[in-house]
Amino acid sequence: QVQLVESGGGSVQAGGSLRLSCSASGFTYSSNCMGWFRQAPGKEREGVACIYTGGGSPHYADSVKGRFTISQDTNKNTVYLQMNSLKPEDTAMYYCAADRGACPMRWISWPFNYWGQGTQVTVSS
Repeated sequence: QVQLVESGGGSVQAGGSLRLSCSASGFTYSSNCMGWFRQAPGKEREGVACIYTGGGSPHYADSVKGRFTISQDTNKNTVYLQMNSLKPEDTAMYYCAADRGACPMRWISWPFNYWGQGTQVTVSS
């Protein structure tokens, strides 16, 4: 049974940092696309970043480039999202997602097969 468990969310002031973690289990971690998505109240879900567990460059949404960094620890089957210079508009529920294979070009709108339960990030001004 595939499980994605997010942690690390919380409340922070604008300009602060948080690191989210996504622990994956129940599937072979290698050769998967792992993504972070977010959804704010009343808004559509949007892609934040993704990384191929087999290696290669990660991908980022324009809104977070230069501020967020996605990384992984293959020994722990865990993906991280380091979020710096947080802004109030980053406030959202953040979700981890996984799908088999390399990250597609249209990863932002890709229907990932597996999703975590989410972790809340709140940034105050």
